[in-house]
Formats: sequence, C-alpha cells, structure tokens
Amino acid sequence: MTILRILAAIFLPPLGVFLTVGLGGAFWINLLLTFLGFFPGIIHAIWVIAKHDN
Repeated sequence: MTILRILAAIFLPPLGVFLTVGLGGAFWINLLLTFLGFFPGIIHAIWVIAKHDN
C-alpha cells in the first residue's frame, strides 16, 4: 500500500496525503503547497507518507 501512496504523491500529491491521513490539516497544507508549486507538494506528500508509515 505504501508504494501506491508514494506513486500517488508523485503524480497528484494531495491524493497521496489524503490516502494517508484523510482530510486533516496535512491535506490542506499539501493542497496549498501543490498550488504554490508542484515540487514542494511532492516533497511534503512523501514526508507525510514516510512519517505515518507503520
């Protein structure tokens, strides 16, 4: 499942964060970062996924 979330984070960062934490604060921060620049959104999404990995 983690590989699927990382692939989602690369192509659509908010989706990867949503699959990991839902509609929490991290999702909205990632959505904002993705709108401001796609690359910061990818970095944040991968960081959130790695942080919440079991």
